[in-house]
Order: sequence, then structure tokens, then C-alpha cells
Amino acid sequence: MTGTGIRRCTTADASLLSALATEAFPLACPPDTTKENILAFCEQNLSLGAFEKYLASADIAIWVAEDTATPVGYVMSVAGEPGDPDIARSVTHRPTVEISKLYVLSSHHGSGLAGKLLAIALAHARQEGAGSVWLGVHRENSRANRFYEKSGFALVGERFFQVGESLESDVVREKVLDSLA
Repeated sequence: MTGTGIRRCTTADASLLSALATEAFPLACPPDTTKENILAFCEQNLSLGAFEKYLASADIAIWVAEDTATPVGYVMSVAGEPGDPDIARSVTHRPTVEISKLYVLSSHHGSGLAGKLLAIALAHARQEGAGSVWLGVHRENSRANRFYEKSGFALVGERFFQVGESLESDVVREKVLDSLA
């Protein structure tokens, strides 16, 4: 990870992010998620057009990690009230920011890169005045759940997440922010 750097993305990065996201998303899916459902999710949520919209939004911030100019991970945060009423009830500290996506390619698992990406998103949320950060993670993704628990995210609820034709079950986690953590 000698040449790894992290930078804030611009609209010019939409294609790069779409390719990276499409490669990384299956790593977080349960083994029984079909390739067809993964492809459908990627086409709807991780396409070039989707990232162009994300990057054009004032409420969304994305950072990419690159190892010697090769994208290897990214994090996306979304400011604002949760749109799902169950999540809005579960997340108790306001204002809040969602960590919508945080993915690192398997070549960089265990390198500390996910922690660095998360730290940047948390610092940005604090800078924007957020009282908490929340996220959803598949309940069967034990690696991610351990990471978020160690990072101070408490279980506060659940949500259902559509991946193609499959309705997946996520846990919702929240981290209360302060100026020191």
C-alpha cells in the first residue's frame, strides 16, 4: 500500500467510480446472492449515470483511494434526514449523515484502508455539523459488522435492501459524533 492516496472525487470521476463500485459491490453480498441480482443492482445504483447524479448532488461527498493510480476503494456519504421512516426512528442523533457506500477491493482487505476512508467520512460529517453517522450493512457480512462495531457503530435497527429481485436484510448502525472521536 506504499502508493495509496485518498482524494475527494469530482464529476470527472463518475466512470472510474462506476467501474470500481461494480467490482467491489459483490464482495459485500451474501454467497447466495445471484449474479443476476448483483448485475441488476449495479445497473440501477452503480452505473455511470448513477455516479454522475451522486457527484452532482450537494448532499453527497465521495472519496476514492488509489494505489499507484489504480482505484482500490471508496466511501460515499449522504447528508440529510433518512428517507426510510424506520431508519429515521432508529437513528436518534441529529443532524445525521449516512455512510451509503464504503468498499475496498479484496487486494487491500486488512491494510487499514477501510479505516482511513471511514475516518475521512467521519471528519467530513463533523465538519458539516452532524451529530451522528449511520449506515446499513448486511447482517451476514461478519467482516464488515466487526469493523463497524470496532469503529464505534452501535446496532440501532434494521432495514430491508433490494438487490435485484432479492430483498436483503441489513442491520442499521449509528455512531454518535463528538469533536474528539
